[in-house]
Amino acid sequence: MNKDELVLSTLPKTWVFDLDGTILKHNGYIIDGVDSLLPGAAEYISEIPIEDRVVIFTSRKEQYRDQTIDFLKKNGIRYDNILFEMPMGERIVVNDRKPSGIDMAVAININRNEFMIPIIKRVT
Repeated sequence: MNKDELVLSTLPKTWVFDLDGTILKHNGYIIDGVDSLLPGAAEYISEIPIEDRVVIFTSRKEQYRDQTIDFLKKNGIRYDNILFEMPMGERIVVNDRKPSGIDMAVAININRNEFMIPIIKRVT
């Protein structure tokens, strides 16, 4: 597999995104007073199949919920659920492996404020 290519099954998926530094400029809402999208983030998320689910985690305090949701809506960022006040530490995903050998958890770490997710290649 090419490091710029993510090989996934054709099954519906759950996508879990951190918010700050991944989709939006890290702490832009505090530093600049407003949020800003990272280049490529909105386009990538818009390409996620409608049958997939999108969940966003953020360490932002609840007091920023309305402001954050308004920004995401205005900018067409699709999500099914958003969780605020998540711990700032690692996000650990634990899942099983299908008998066919498909790993049911994938983790991608990107540099802060650089939305660079590999191209998806779907295989059966």
